[in-house]
Amino acid sequence: MSHIVTVQDAVTAFADFMEPTNAELNAIEQEMPVILADVDLLDAHILTLDRTPTELDVRRIRRARRRALAARVALLNRTAEQAGGAA
Repeated sequence: MSHIVTVQDAVTAFADFMEPTNAELNAIEQEMPVILADVDLLDAHILTLDRTPTELDVRRIRRARRRALAARVALLNRTAEQAGGAA
């Protein structure tokens, strides 16, 4: 009979080092508008998975796509400004 051994100590031994740094949290915060816009775009697509998209659905997807693109452009511009260049 073979025994199943847990590896809890090995998994949690480095738990202190697995926390995100302040720089990583700041990067996530800067990217949050892009993340939320992508979630809205996915929601708009999910609504149409089980049916033929109506004109309202098409407009909803188009608006969500535009917001996602605008959020990405704004993030790129902020990043370029912080780096000292222009996008």
